[in-house]
Amino acid sequence: MTGTLEGRVALVTGGRGGAGRAVCRRFVDEGAHVYAAGLSDDDDGVEGEPPAGEFLRFDVTSEDEVIAGIAAIESARGRLDIVVNAAGIEIEKTVEDTSLEEWDRIFAINVTGTFLTSKHALPMLRRSDHASIVNFGSYDGFIADPKLAAYCATKGAVHALTRAMACDHGREGIRVNAICPGYIDTPMLEQFYPDGVDPADALAEAERVHPLGTIGTPTDMANLVHWLVSDEARYATGQLWVLDGGISAQVQQMRF
Repeated sequence: MTGTLEGRVALVTGGRGGAGRAVCRRFVDEGAHVYAAGLSDDDDGVEGEPPAGEFLRFDVTSEDEVIAGIAAIESARGRLDIVVNAAGIEIEKTVEDTSLEEWDRIFAINVTGTFLTSKHALPMLRRSDHASIVNFGSYDGFIADPKLAAYCATKGAVHALTRAMACDHGREGIRVNAICPGYIDTPMLEQFYPDGVDPADALAEAERVHPLGTIGTPTDMANLVHWLVSDEARYATGQLWVLDGGISAQVQQMRF
């Protein structure tokens, strides 16, 4: 690794699972002090690979917990340079089948959590010479997979919020971007595979519909996030960076 983040302090929500875990690992390897924020410090990652970063209890839906978590970083480190809003959930239902409770919950985590974390991180970010926020959007914020109505709605909201924050805080030296992944090899994707279908067959079909013939990995996401928070991306802000193996670039073809 290159040590591009040496001395910087990063907060990654959802830092103990899926893509957030890979982001924490990449940041630590690049020299950052990382707070892996979430509800549990349980090790649910790759066998034999220890979790990266210092765990921080952090419920993104609770303003009191968000404020306390940010204050803990201020007390311990006195600075914050990077925020990655990776916490998120998925609900696989149509609008008609989605309850109001489910709708409120997914918005609380995916959208309100991004809002609260960013809002209360801003005072410290303003003091940084390398301030960057990366939000987790999705290609589902542009196009829709079936039976993901609420999830698609939350990702569209995150995309709009990303652009708004970039406009509002760019002159304060704070860059804000979103990454918009497609199919990534995480437990969330496995939950989306149809019931009764062999996981290996489902993976093969997922790979088939991509122009690259493969799906993404959490490391692919971590690589893009690392570039966005690095000084190499100093002119990049307010953008939605699609990382989907080209699936959204083509009309799906009929199989004969």
